[in-house]
Amino acid sequence: MSLFKARDWWSTVLGEKEEFDQGCLCLADVDNSGSGQDKIIVGSFMGYLRIFNPHPVKTGDGAQAEDLLLEVHLRDPILQVEVGKFVSGTEMLHLAVLHSRKLCVYSVSGTLGNVEHGNQYQLKLMYEHNLQRTAFNMTYGSFGGVKGRDLICIQSMDGMLMVFEQESYAFGRFLPGSLLPGPLAYSSRTDSFITVSSCRQVESYKYQVLAFATDADKKQETEQQKLGSGKRLVVDWALNIGEQALDICIVSFNQSASSVFVLGERNFFCLKDNGQIRFMKKLDCSPSCFLPYCSVSEGTINTLIGNHKNMLHVYQDVTLKWATQLPHIPVAVRVGCFQDLKGVIVTLSDDGRLQCSYLGTDPSLFQAPKVESRELNYDELDVELKELQRIIKVVKSQGIWPMPEKEDDLKVDVMVSSNFDPVSQATDVEIGTDVVPSITVQVTLQNRIVLPKVKLSIYVQPPLVLTCDQFTFEFLAPEMISTVSFSVYLKRSYTPSDLEGNAVVSYSRPTGTPRVVQCKFRLPLKLICLPGQASKTANHKLTIDTNQSPVSLPSLFPGFANQSDDDQVNVMGFRFLGGSQVTLLASKTSQRYRIQSEQFEDLWLITNELILRLQKYFEKQGIKDFASSFSGSIPLQEYFELIDHHFELRINGEKLEELLSERAVQFRAIQRRLLTRFKDKTPAPLQHLDVLLDGTYKQVIALADAIEENQGNLFQAFTKLKSATHLMILLIGLWQKLSADQIAILEAAFLPLQEDMQELGWEETVDAAISHLLKTCLSKSSKEQALNLSSQLNIPKDTSRLKKHITLLCDRLAKGGRLCLSNDAAAPQTMVMPGGCTPIPESDLEERSVEQDSTELFTNHRHLIAETPVPEVSALQGVSE
Repeated sequence: MSLFKARDWWSTVLGEKEEFDQGCLCLADVDNSGSGQDKIIVGSFMGYLRIFNPHPVKTGDGAQAEDLLLEVHLRDPILQVEVGKFVSGTEMLHLAVLHSRKLCVYSVSGTLGNVEHGNQYQLKLMYEHNLQRTAFNMTYGSFGGVKGRDLICIQSMDGMLMVFEQESYAFGRFLPGSLLPGPLAYSSRTDSFITVSSCRQVESYKYQVLAFATDADKKQETEQQKLGSGKRLVVDWALNIGEQALDICIVSFNQSASSVFVLGERNFFCLKDNGQIRFMKKLDCSPSCFLPYCSVSEGTINTLIGNHKNMLHVYQDVTLKWATQLPHIPVAVRVGCFQDLKGVIVTLSDDGRLQCSYLGTDPSLFQAPKVESRELNYDELDVELKELQRIIKVVKSQGIWPMPEKEDDLKVDVMVSSNFDPVSQATDVEIGTDVVPSITVQVTLQNRIVLPKVKLSIYVQPPLVLTCDQFTFEFLAPEMISTVSFSVYLKRSYTPSDLEGNAVVSYSRPTGTPRVVQCKFRLPLKLICLPGQASKTANHKLTIDTNQSPVSLPSLFPGFANQSDDDQVNVMGFRFLGGSQVTLLASKTSQRYRIQSEQFEDLWLITNELILRLQKYFEKQGIKDFASSFSGSIPLQEYFELIDHHFELRINGEKLEELLSERAVQFRAIQRRLLTRFKDKTPAPLQHLDVLLDGTYKQVIALADAIEENQGNLFQAFTKLKSATHLMILLIGLWQKLSADQIAILEAAFLPLQEDMQELGWEETVDAAISHLLKTCLSKSSKEQALNLSSQLNIPKDTSRLKKHITLLCDRLAKGGRLCLSNDAAAPQTMVMPGGCTPIPESDLEERSVEQDSTELFTNHRHLIAETPVPEVSALQGVSE
């Protein structure tokens, strides 16, 4: 904020709800009074033309009735007003008004009044031109060096320049490559038009080149300029400024030099008349208008620049000389002479605030009123302080502290339907011949206070899909209830990593504090799974031990019991939508359950569902000490195979992207070669460049298709990897009987990403997290804690380091390691297990020895499963037969 404000000399507000722009303000002696006093001409988009002659009695007065010389409603929107010698046969000034489809030239004349009403002013139409194209802006000047008159050039919305020699239309030319019109100015010294194209280039066109170029009454004829008669319209010079321009102004020092000023969105440029940059200035704020004018110092130029922070800056070349505050954002600024007061700054805002001001040095500073001083009674303050301290001690001893509100501002309840939708909502599924069901989920919201804007977002794990995942509510009264429903279904032929969904509600309290409420829900297994045929053999098997007698599987999974096999109560088959199968077996004599499948990742959902249903079953029976465990070996080898497959797809994607980038560079190079050949006036053979272009194009398309296919495979591999990771965390938790907090740490380390990206992938993120655990809470010596992790995550060369760290993590947990994130985790732990804990290897040789030791502990799970058979497995023989 500036210390000095613009001193208000005269101001007024124009109309009601009218709009203005930079071309709507002009200062000139439009009535040819000869006094040298400027008049303010303002046109609005509502079609009102007003002419003011301000003469306040004292500084800061508002507009008086006699200040308004003329007010006329022209009906059509006024885009721009200019004053010049626009009528033939006379050198008097006339007013040119540009409408969207019409150019009108008026004469403004005044008649001396004999009564107290004062002088009377009239507006007389001299001539008008109806435009065939919608106008954008105009400029005027002595085109071609004519003397004693001004010509007008209008730029249309489609980039055509139309030149009018006063009452007659001269010619029209299309600017080459025009897409959007830009600001337009005329330089009398070089006799050229200067504009900024949509290519963000300042371009200059000679008037003589425009005059002798091929006529362009229709835009289609621009394509015929190459073949027809006449000369091609070529640019005199061009300069790329890299941004769109707001305005152009041309200032002449003298007859031998002139400067082109261009106001951009972030900079303003001063160019020589040959297109070379004289200087440029980067602006701190977004500009709204500007006005260059000659400085009193020789060789320098002053510039007024208004910005969107209600400021007006005065620059001398690139040096800020003054900054003043305006009461509005100016869209147009001019400098004029009123009542022998030279240098009055006239500004106009987009809502019609017109002000004449000057730069003063009398700041209006706020002075705080004097406060009545009174003497402090220190004895009373001591008594009050002791009383407050006594109250604080009582509150501390009783534990009475202000508790946060227990009642939420918004209650969220999610209910999942127990039955499928009568008509499935599944669309565009890619699962083959299976009929894909959908299930309805209903979310109910109840507010306690007024909440104007509440947003509900629903999240499920892919490839599960929602029919709608975003909702917006308006709770304009307390205790309102809103309910929404949507359907969930499986879209692709592989299983999701979890059946749990999340409903997240975000809102802002009346105080402006943002709040988030979430409610988790679980989808039924039958949404993605069907009853299947039990299998006797499988590549991957798991055995879960419990401390309770086995439960009949049809009672645990009532929706998946096969009626034809009523006697097989300890065997059940599951078939996921898409084809993969899982078999579940329960022992009749021991307390074990076996899950087996051909795909390792498919074991996760059935294993997790089995444990959840067992816990729920025994809770209903009143048994609170139910526990499950895993005594087999951790299947690291199968898990590592999924990691390698996922990493291989990431590497393939990186190679394909590099190859696509090379082919794209080659494709553009061939295009440039062909374009050069086609532009050459002398035809030359293509030398098979067209064949090479076609072949490169096919390679680019094939590579793009391959990248898209690889991304789909990578997404599927990442989903399978998340399922296997969930299974590994579950098995480690059952194996070492980890607490809920320790399992949460494992989940944070192994599942840090919801989405896998090429820039930040799963492998490097998990490796960094596991390394942190190994060097903090699972460390053995202080030397390990001193090792620093890399601050930047990059894609590794291979997965060997990650696999070694995962193996070492399991080894540390097997030997008594403890997962924690508390402050005492930094201290070296004393392991209770015999043999101690293997330290983190400092070299490759030490790491190999650790790998050999851990391999003895975590051998292939496929071989160990035969050593712990489940009793009564012979029941499968009848099923297989």
